[in-house]
Amino acid sequence: MALADLLIGIFLLAAAAWSYLAKKLTLAGAITGFAVGLLSYKGAGFTGLAMLTLFFSAGSWATGWQTKSKAEMNANEKRTGGRTAGQVLANGGMAALLGAAAWYMPAYAILLHLMMAGSLASAAADTLSSELGTVYGRRFYNVLSFKKDTKGLDGVISLEGTLIGVAGAILIAIVYAIGFGWGINIFWIILAGFIGNLTDSVLGATLERKGIIGNNMVNFLNTVTGALVCYLLML
Repeated sequence: MALADLLIGIFLLAAAAWSYLAKKLTLAGAITGFAVGLLSYKGAGFTGLAMLTLFFSAGSWATGWQTKSKAEMNANEKRTGGRTAGQVLANGGMAALLGAAAWYMPAYAILLHLMMAGSLASAAADTLSSELGTVYGRRFYNVLSFKKDTKGLDGVISLEGTLIGVAGAILIAIVYAIGFGWGINIFWIILAGFIGNLTDSVLGATLERKGIIGNNMVNFLNTVTGALVCYLLML
């Protein structure tokens, strides 16, 4: 086990270094990413790290997909560099906290692992639906009024983007099932991803549009929602 821990540590360091050098993350973001990855691994083993890696890999790919088209439609966020520590924590911070809790309280590991999967399913659903929905969506609606709205704005959704988000949650659920076993929990994870993504849109249409909270807080509350949904369903 000590050898496995050493190899994982080397892998995480290499991934953090590459992310920084490739300008995917700022220096603080890379250090934070290393910590998030380490806590996810210590709390949920290879499966926890695999879920986290899948989310960040898919999210990074989706963000870079057809950036020119996104820029033309003004749908993507203005980014002057790599993702910051705040952005890393907004999406992976909840998973890291749950991983730390599972590490120190192994008696509750089953519940905490499920909650971790729910948080990452929500993060994946939100990121993929936001980044790819603006590209492949055809009709866009305000999540509250269901009236047609401008794509790319906070709280605006499309059927295509929503389905892509569900697909992202399914990917996380599959990784969870491979590591922890197939069962009803995979449906809870998918549902958590869907509800978390919907919550993100509602917060975007209300609090974020009014400038009460920022995008990082919206994303974090999205992951909290996903974790809480799994907690309630598990009970």
